[in-house]
Amino acid sequence: MKFIFYFVLSIILFHSCKKNNLILEYPLAKKVDSVDTYFGTAVPDPYRWLEDDRSADTEDWVKAQNEVTLDYLSTIPYRDSLKNRLQELWNYEKVTAPFKEGAYTYFYKNNGLQNQYVLYRFKNEGDIPEVFLDPNTFSPDGTTSLGNISFSKDGSLAAYTISEGGSDWRKVRVMDTDTKELVGDTLVDVKFSGLSWKGNKGFYYSSYDKPKGSELSAKTDQHKLYYHQLGTSQKEDQLVYGGTLEQKRRYVTGRVTEDDKYLLISASTTTSGNQLHFMNLEEENPKLITIVDNFDSDTYLLSNHESKFYLVTNRDAPNKKVVVVDATNPTPQNWKDLIPETKNVLEAHTAGEYIFAKYMLAAVSQVKQYDYSGTLVSDIKLPGLGDVHGFNGKRKDTSVYFSFTNYITPGDLYVYDMNEKSHTLYRKSKIDFDSDQYVSTHVFYNSKDGTKIPMTITHKKGVELDGKNPTILYGYGGFNISLTTNFSVAMTVWMEQGGIFAVPNLRGGGEFGKKWHDAGTKMQKQNVFDDFIAAGTYLIDKKYTSNDYLAIRGGSNGGLLVGATMTQRPDLIKVALPAVGVLDMLRYHTFTAGAGWSYDYGTAEDSKEMFEYLKNYSPVHCLKKNTRYPATLITTGDHDDRVVPAHSFKFAATLQECQTGTNPTLIRIETDAGHGAGTPVSKIIEQYADIFAFTLHNMGFESLNKKRS
Repeated sequence: MKFIFYFVLSIILFHSCKKNNLILEYPLAKKVDSVDTYFGTAVPDPYRWLEDDRSADTEDWVKAQNEVTLDYLSTIPYRDSLKNRLQELWNYEKVTAPFKEGAYTYFYKNNGLQNQYVLYRFKNEGDIPEVFLDPNTFSPDGTTSLGNISFSKDGSLAAYTISEGGSDWRKVRVMDTDTKELVGDTLVDVKFSGLSWKGNKGFYYSSYDKPKGSELSAKTDQHKLYYHQLGTSQKEDQLVYGGTLEQKRRYVTGRVTEDDKYLLISASTTTSGNQLHFMNLEEENPKLITIVDNFDSDTYLLSNHESKFYLVTNRDAPNKKVVVVDATNPTPQNWKDLIPETKNVLEAHTAGEYIFAKYMLAAVSQVKQYDYSGTLVSDIKLPGLGDVHGFNGKRKDTSVYFSFTNYITPGDLYVYDMNEKSHTLYRKSKIDFDSDQYVSTHVFYNSKDGTKIPMTITHKKGVELDGKNPTILYGYGGFNISLTTNFSVAMTVWMEQGGIFAVPNLRGGGEFGKKWHDAGTKMQKQNVFDDFIAAGTYLIDKKYTSNDYLAIRGGSNGGLLVGATMTQRPDLIKVALPAVGVLDMLRYHTFTAGAGWSYDYGTAEDSKEMFEYLKNYSPVHCLKKNTRYPATLITTGDHDDRVVPAHSFKFAATLQECQTGTNPTLIRIETDAGHGAGTPVSKIIEQYADIFAFTLHNMGFESLNKKRS
């Protein structure tokens, strides 16, 4: 690819749009002469300078855009009412499942509106829990969050990660669990990492070399696995895997088995497919032994018993299965099926002496309990029709926790007795919400090519199907990720206003296995957009809503979905809400770890055919001048180093240039925020209030709970 760049000093200009007697003046940067050439085709990139997250020009543009957006939102009369209602409903105690480490039982709790969950513990049942770790004390504004935490084998030490301003770059601290004092130095520049202890002396973690240039946007493509010995400095950490051209991998993880005997190492070049290796840690100089030597499938360790490995794999099983193999001969030709593949996608967990196989049947969970010989012990009767999370525990456990939820049922927590094969309610959700007033309907509709796509539609009972209901159609459709029926406080507030919430399970996701995923990747990515467009058409045809009352929303890969849909079918929808979206499909792979997404997308450098396919749906490149696009509120975070905010910046600048008519085109840029994880509750509530207010306002609603005539 030939790259030509002539930088022209950017200056702030303005053009205006009149909406409801409010004159919007959009700050636009003067274009620069930036051109990329792909296979003989020149592609201008006039807003390339917005990729520089460290420049004063970009900072000025961000400030100017936020001023316009916040001024606009401040004129919506019921914005504060929505925020107040979100706070009111959000303000209830939330408690996670307990887990035991050493002499203590730990659990997370949020009193209601705390920005971050607090980690508590107790020694004996009936003891008053004490605060073990409170992330709300990490920073005054709640923007420094707790990531993952891992305890040493005897529970005497805990290593945990923190994120500052929402960045994926983390710091690692180690705490003495008895004294709650920090031990040793803080590790820095750790990214996309688990923490897995070897005994009580040290742990494994993963990271990249610090990139040249901006740490928030520069490319990172060689992940490495390290071992940190307590009492030594980080610069002395042992490189365990990676760091050579022969082992150049973008994603590397290490996990020590519960018996402390083996280290399992997974290595990937993209987000799909992995090599799998292991080391016998009981040997003095352990060798790297390969289980899977290619990237054609996804395989991970579920558990081990002595030298037997229990693996979950989609190798020759698109819907996944559990296999068993001995560490002495671990390669695939020696695998034996333990839990065979079925027509439904498998998700496996372990606790005690059992394997719990979770399947999803038309958005409803089914869980089966197996022993380690592969014998079915029990079909677990769940509390209702919905989704469950949990069934994770240690080998010595005799009971295990799980939560049950759906779109109209808050997450209740249950404890399952593995010997009695029965569950009891452990903790009921304390939210003030009456599920009986709402209904979820599961439907199938036909996509453009005739493929049947499932969708769940949720709303208040008694909603009149007259085409005038404000509706949010939410989607993702990528990276083998499944959208399950999880309860959302925010969407409850939306439905209180008479809103409809619809979630289709698009191709590209993981709901129906690897074939379903692959059907929405690379040269078949258009299937995902067609599925989403067909979902909107179905909702309109069935009179749930109409073009004037339909909004589309999605984040990350879902932001791409919204961007592609609004550029391909601007007439279909009234409001577009792309969040932290992948919107420049020709350059996504040049930022941070973006090249790892190539399994789903392909890259513009792969071939002329792939370049042309990407360019034909890339939202930044598909915007056309003098076109009436939906009212649009783009959201992103200035510290998003997964999908860099430059995607949203360039899309906003181009959309404001191309938009004709009176529909507002705004971007809301959250400061000290990243891709979403660890975002303070206060910021989440403010963002939802703005999104809902913007959406209803542009559908013509002058007040809440009133339908337009």
